[in-house]
Amino acid sequence: MSYPKDIFSRMYHDENPQLLYPKEDQSQDVEEILQTNIFNIMLQRRSQRKFENRKVEDWKLEMIFAAADTAPTAGGFQGFEIFHIKSPQIKVELVKASNNQPYVNAPVVLVFCMNPSRIEMNFPPEIIKKFSQQDATLAAAYSQLAAHALGLSSIWIGRIDESGVMKAIGTDMVPSSILSIGYPVKILQPKPKRMLKDLIHEV
Repeated sequence: MSYPKDIFSRMYHDENPQLLYPKEDQSQDVEEILQTNIFNIMLQRRSQRKFENRKVEDWKLEMIFAAADTAPTAGGFQGFEIFHIKSPQIKVELVKASNNQPYVNAPVVLVFCMNPSRIEMNFPPEIIKKFSQQDATLAAAYSQLAAHALGLSSIWIGRIDESGVMKAIGTDMVPSSILSIGYPVKILQPKPKRMLKDLIHEV
């Protein structure tokens, strides 16, 4: 398997695909990551609020974006958009729009927004909006799992002032969540989860 031709083929359709962040070939690292057991990733993932002051490699960002692109969406229309926040000032504004949660200002900040205009289905507007919210949520979840597979950690930010976030990033699309990503200061162990017998209800 070659990099980046195969993993990014769904995003770049010409004969000479260009990455968003062209960097040196990382084929060995990518091959190992692609063989990662998804169940280990899900079992070991833990939200992280403290990140190292360390840049996340561009090729890892590409793989996170590729993971988001594979998320299931209503009708396959992908009714969401991702804003990759690079501006330090905008990150500060997002902290304010997120109930002053400081970890929103992370090495990588992704804002997932709903874009119902992409969903070409014959349903009432409120249903289309719901589909779009689900699309954006799934994309963020896939990104979060991909980040963990890449040796990164993340924190999902759901308590946000929607209008404040929209103003900060300059869009009329409603945000569903913010994902802060970086290298963890400390590896945290997963918290205990519910017993499946208490979680699953057969009817």
